[in-house]
Amino acid sequence: MTTRQLAPALFAILVLAGCASQPLPTSKPEITQAACLAPQPCPVCAVCPTVEPPKPPAKPLQEARWEDVAGWREDNLAEAHGALLASCGALEKQPLWAGVCGEARALPVDSAALRSFFESRFRPWRVTNPDESLEGLVTGYYEPLLKGSRARTKRYSHAIYGVPDDLLVVDLSALYPDLKNYRLRGRIDGRKVVPYWSRAELAQQEEQLAGNALFWVADPIELFFLQVQGSGRVDLTDGSRVRVGYADQNGHPYISIGRWLVERGELKLEQASMQGIQAWARANPKRVSEMLNTNPSFVFFRELPDNGGGPLGALGVPLTPGRSIAVDPRAVPLGAPVFLATTFPNSDKPLRRLMLAQDTGGAIKGAVRADFFWGFGAEAGAQAGRMRQRGEMWALLPNGYAPNNASK
Repeated sequence: MTTRQLAPALFAILVLAGCASQPLPTSKPEITQAACLAPQPCPVCAVCPTVEPPKPPAKPLQEARWEDVAGWREDNLAEAHGALLASCGALEKQPLWAGVCGEARALPVDSAALRSFFESRFRPWRVTNPDESLEGLVTGYYEPLLKGSRARTKRYSHAIYGVPDDLLVVDLSALYPDLKNYRLRGRIDGRKVVPYWSRAELAQQEEQLAGNALFWVADPIELFFLQVQGSGRVDLTDGSRVRVGYADQNGHPYISIGRWLVERGELKLEQASMQGIQAWARANPKRVSEMLNTNPSFVFFRELPDNGGGPLGALGVPLTPGRSIAVDPRAVPLGAPVFLATTFPNSDKPLRRLMLAQDTGGAIKGAVRADFFWGFGAEAGAQAGRMRQRGEMWALLPNGYAPNNASK
């Protein structure tokens, strides 16, 4: 049996044995939409993982003309200038990006100047699905704010945990290249590697895990959605504010609590949004633990300084509210400008903007697929929780850029 044949077989054995495999960490938890109740009203609370690595899209980029880009002439490109320069900070060491990034830094923050710059130095590429369709799903995410404490109190009794010392991460890519984007999470039990503790099991080990608590917060539902978003800020009792970012995960698959509520008749499908789940939890406080423990997945965090900017995306640069998106980097180059034509949440009002592909996520799989970063706080959360729109995308790439997966 060749290595190429052995890797999928090994992968299947490990999954059957209970060793969940997850992609490499990004700024957001690794969750995908396979096997979920569809259509989902809320991407942040109703997504489930797949155990098989999805295949990359085939030739998703097709050469286009500027006049084909819907809304290109109407957008205020000046609002995307800062996000563009942030991407350049990560891309400008690449030869094709060095020249355009140097020019971008010298440009005035002016929409007309930026439009002329793009039209002379870039080429639009239409992002296309494998079935040649042009529309895809656009969801939203945000950075929540929680109130908390560094010490456990009667009010603040739910822990934001750092990575436990006994969490084992196994990298098999050296032996099995087909698994290069996956890691196995587990723990040592005697001489065996076994699956790491599930969410329900972790809840029974608060005393043992207390030393790994970074902060303590009041609301278990807010903590759950912090885990889904992958980053957030915490206002502490001493008046300071800190940021937490995704560090790792326990390796268990994500099970949708929204789906659980719908299947049991607790909520209608259209009510299973982030806001709907929060309302149900407030009305049923004694059942919150039961609901949360149906999802075995658990996210661990690291403490980060709150510099006032956006959280770091997978590109390694701060995200810009309303101008950063998460994409599937197999289809759209990470860091690239992308023109997105969609609509506002629960609306037909056009939302057509120059965005920067600065993040990725386990749920963001497919060519025409984007997660729109709304920013920080309650209003951003309200927008993100309602967003599940159809959209079109054009990747804007420097002249001379020849995508390996492009069609002309």
